[in-house]
Amino acid sequence: MIPNNPWLLLLVGLIPLLVGALYYSPIGFHKAWMKANNFTEADLEGANMVKIFGLAYLYGVILASFLPSLVMHQTGLSGIFGMLPEWADKSSALWTDLNAMDDKWGMFSRHLHFGHGVMHGIVSSVFLVVPIVSINSLFERRGWKYAAIHIGYWTICLALMGGVLCEFLELPL
Repeated sequence: MIPNNPWLLLLVGLIPLLVGALYYSPIGFHKAWMKANNFTEADLEGANMVKIFGLAYLYGVILASFLPSLVMHQTGLSGIFGMLPEWADKSSALWTDLNAMDDKWGMFSRHLHFGHGVMHGIVSSVFLVVPIVSINSLFERRGWKYAAIHIGYWTICLALMGGVLCEFLELPL
């Protein structure tokens, strides 16, 4: 389902960069992250930062494009009905029924607020980020601090991204 304001995905894609700028900075977990990775300041020099930030932004936009399916219940409607020809016709019996359900239960507008998106972002982190980062950490022979640092970062990112998307993304319903 393509939102009515797809430009918002481009803005939400910046959240991991903005959070990372604080989270991994000296006022955040910079020292702990460096220690968990066995990095020195010299190890970080000479990197192609344009490439790193450019790709990080691209991956943030990709993540922002997928997150509505995890944090917004309404995206499920296109999964259920989107292949039907009636989906494209707002005057069809399908839409008459969907609008009647919306009038009765508010299904097009229910749970579309920042707090609900934050909650789903955190739940997504628990069920996706924790296992993925933990498995990688096990095979990389990293300690629990390494995993905890990255899990914390992604939990904050997904919570904020989910909150912004739930509050401001306009679905074509």
